[in-house]
Formats: sequence, structure tokens, C-alpha cells
Amino acid sequence: MKILEVTQMWPSAEHPDLGSFLVPLTRELEALGHEVEVASISRRGGSPAEYLTLVRRARAAAKAFRPDVVFAHFLFPAGAAGALAARGTDAPLVVMAHGQDVANIGRIRGVRTATRWVVGRSSAVIANSHWLAGRLADEIPAAGPKTEVADLGVDLEAFSPRPADEAKRELGWEGDGPAFLCVGSLIERKNVVALAEAFASLGRGRLAFVGDGPLRAALEGRAGVTVVGRIPHPEVPRWVAACDVLCQPSLTEPFGQALLEAMAMERTVIGTSAGGPPEFVTPDAGVIVDPQDPAALPRAMELAASKPTPNTTSREIAAQHDVRRQAAQMASVLERAAA
Repeated sequence: MKILEVTQMWPSAEHPDLGSFLVPLTRELEALGHEVEVASISRRGGSPAEYLTLVRRARAAAKAFRPDVVFAHFLFPAGAAGALAARGTDAPLVVMAHGQDVANIGRIRGVRTATRWVVGRSSAVIANSHWLAGRLADEIPAAGPKTEVADLGVDLEAFSPRPADEAKRELGWEGDGPAFLCVGSLIERKNVVALAEAFASLGRGRLAFVGDGPLRAALEGRAGVTVVGRIPHPEVPRWVAACDVLCQPSLTEPFGQALLEAMAMERTVIGTSAGGPPEFVTPDAGVIVDPQDPAALPRAMELAASKPTPNTTSREIAAQHDVRRQAAQMASVLERAAA
């Protein structure tokens, strides 16, 4: 098939980490023999003018590429851009919900109406977890019968097990006690300040944040805490290799890509109970924590730190989400739509 991907998140020189989770999926769709064209913008907190740019790029790509199917990532605005591009070529539209796009329904004026229109134009909808599929159906009932669940998967080669001690030395992150890591934006939803406070209560080990955002200043300068900032996605595995436990105690987490990547590297994880992580984080692979319970997170960190490093069970579970398997599932959805 000829697949036109439309997304408002794609890596660029200015934002090398933005939308990097879509790159392995795109590569694997091509490995399956499909021809993929990407119409995108790369900007955090895009403006209406930038979204219009995405529409123009999507429509121009559709006209030149003549796709068999348009595959839009995020219900809005990429879903709307994809729908307009598909309408100009008679190609069917498949749209994938990732999380924040569903959360924006009812929170941002006009998004519910736009999302309802996108869903109505779609031949199929993909959600990255059963939890997110349920949330979307609650907001837009028409999405329910159209929705299938498939996540973006994990590149098992890029996130292959590596010795922790060697990675710690390379990064200059050696020390006594367990090494905790958090990968993601430093925003309220990620619950990063609560994680830092829970770590402080342990009184041992070290904690690193890989990412950036408005809460960076609230994390810097704490004892035992390192704020790395944003790094290109290919550099993330080295930090994951250096940790004993990857923490993602978000207030909500539709799926939990960083958890899956850490599990692929045989690391124990801490995931939130509010979202998709309970669908794949088992008691042997990690700990599920209630993000609204302040006392639960320190206990979860202690329990997770008591588990072995490497944690081979984590890798076994992650292998069930191999990006090649997930790409094949998504390709099946796209092929049915194109037919």
C-alpha cells in the first residue's frame, strides 16, 4: 500500500525527541513492503497557523503521492488535516488516538466537535490501550465500534539489555543504592515533583530526570537528583541501561511507552494505576502505584528496588509488544480500510 502518515509531532533538528516514538513504527511499515510518505510539523504547543501549515502539507502530499490510505496520528489536529487530505483523493482515513488528544475533548473549546467530525470521516480508529479506547468511546460514542487497540510497540534491538555498571560509568552516574530514572516531560501530569519528594524520603540512591518542562526548576538542586534535560531518542537507552528502576507515576498515562522500553532492557518499572500501564506491567515486572496516594510512591520505590537487575521477566513481557508485531497489526487495519 501507499500510506500517507499525517502528524503534528515528528523529530526535527530543533526538536529531535518530538514524536520520535512514531519513527520505529514508520520504519517497520516500510519493512513490510509498504510505501510511506510523512506530512508533518515539528513544534511543541503548535499555533492555529502551524496547524494550517499541517493541513496544507497533508493536502499537497496527498495530491502528489496519491495514497491508498491516510493514517493520521492524534485525533486533532492531525486527524482533521488527514481527513481533509483524504477527502481530496478519495482515500480512506484511519486515525490513531494517543492520549492527550482524548483528554483535550471537553477541555479545549471546539475540540469535541472537531473530533466527532474526524471520527465520522474515519474508516477505523486505533487506540494505544483499552483504557484509552474506553475513554474515547465515553466522549465520542460513535468511535466505539470503529476502535481497535494496538500500541506503538518497542524496538527490541534499540532497547536491548546492557550491563548497568558499564552504563553508569559512561554517564558518570555511579554511586551507592538504587538508581531511579524518569523519562518524559517535566509537567504536572507526569507527577515528577511527587516522585522527587518520594525519593527524598528514601534517603538513599539517586534519581535522574531525562526530559524538560516547566517543573524543571522545582527539581534542580535537590540532593541526589540529576536533571539531564531533553536528549535525542537514540541516547535514551544508555540512561535506561544505567538505572535499576524506571519510574512513571503519572496522574494519568494512556499507555506508558517509556515503561515498555525500560522493560525491554530488563529493568523493573513503576507505573501508574490511572491509565494503560496495568495492562502490561505485571507484579514480577514492576509495581503499579496509585498516583493520588502520597504514601504509596515511597513504598513502591522500595519494593521496585528490591527486585533484581536485570529483570528478565520484564523483557519477556516487552517482547509481546515488539514493534514489528504492532506494525503488522496496524498494517492489517490499514489494509482493511483500503479494501
